[in-house]
Amino acid sequence: MHWCPRCRGVLLSPAPVDAPPARRNYRWVARPPGRGARPARPNSAPVADPATPRYTEIPRWGLVDNRREEVRTPPTRISAATDWLVGRVAELLLTTIILFSVSALAEFGRYLILLRNRSRLIHPLVLLISDVSVYVTAAAALICALVTAVGVIGWLIRARRDAYAQSGRSDPRSALALWCGGVIPLVNLVMAGVFLIELVRRLGSDPRLLRAARIWWAVWALNGVMVILAQFMRGADTLQGQANDVIFTVYTDLVAAATAVATLWVMRMCAGRDLHGRIRRPKRWLPASGPAVSVIEPVRPVSERQAGEQEEVMAQ
Repeated sequence: MHWCPRCRGVLLSPAPVDAPPARRNYRWVARPPGRGARPARPNSAPVADPATPRYTEIPRWGLVDNRREEVRTPPTRISAATDWLVGRVAELLLTTIILFSVSALAEFGRYLILLRNRSRLIHPLVLLISDVSVYVTAAAALICALVTAVGVIGWLIRARRDAYAQSGRSDPRSALALWCGGVIPLVNLVMAGVFLIELVRRLGSDPRLLRAARIWWAVWALNGVMVILAQFMRGADTLQGQANDVIFTVYTDLVAAATAVATLWVMRMCAGRDLHGRIRRPKRWLPASGPAVSVIEPVRPVSERQAGEQEEVMAQ
């Protein structure tokens, strides 16, 4: 260029203005401020090898998949124990059902002893056996129920986490909130049902599963109310009051066993199974095209002789 592109001034040089480009002894280069000259580029590009590339052996290179390994923290004793209970929650529920049923039988045996004691004396050995059976079965059922409750809450946390993960979300309720809502007395009568209903609605729109969850919630609340009433009825002085306390404890144990049955039922329904652990298969109702057995007797042709006999019978 002979002219400045900005000021339109003449670019002076010790060369004629009309000299061809080959004879010019200057070259204007625009660079950003503070940068030096660029290294000289080779005039000619490297000559490529004309030979066809080939391999002397089978290539052993490939794409390297650098997978990021998940850092897993070693489980603590509490989490390991909870996982163990979650894996055996069905057996724990069956054991709880049996223990509460046996406890109800022991309480009913004490009620029969109280009825007989109204008119006759009871042998001390019979009373000792009754007391031991009542206390042992009640304590065993209570301990098993508490251990089973820990396993059920752990199952609920895991089931909610898996259900929300299927839709690419995380459980909005923390594990601490689920534990507190399932363990704290009186609070768990409300929040346990809320947590279960949220899980059922996340699993799908099966009306039978939602109905089963509501039935469980009602039975669970009834069981909690009966346990509270049973505590207030204890310590009666009269014989009739003691008998009422014992028979009410029988009903409480039966409702507790029913609650364990309902819990097992809902858990297996959430897994797509029935109460016996079998896979549920949907029933398909098809419209019937007609009765299975013909209602009207089919018409059969008769001979002339049979027709004459029928006319004679009708004439008579």
